[in-house]
Amino acid sequence: MAKIEAAHNRIFKGIFICKNCSSKVKADPRKVAEGKVKCRKCKASSLRVKRKKTGKQ
Repeated sequence: MAKIEAAHNRIFKGIFICKNCSSKVKADPRKVAEGKVKCRKCKASSLRVKRKKTGKQ
């Protein structure tokens, strides 16, 4: 299976997960690093990058 770059960017690039309520937030990584972006549901500014699944088990 070849990985398609456009699909990879659509799924992972610029998508963050709230550490409190686990909701998805699309935002610019620079703004997230500066702490300017907050979660829409719980208003927390603690976000993490969406994890990529390895597929190995």
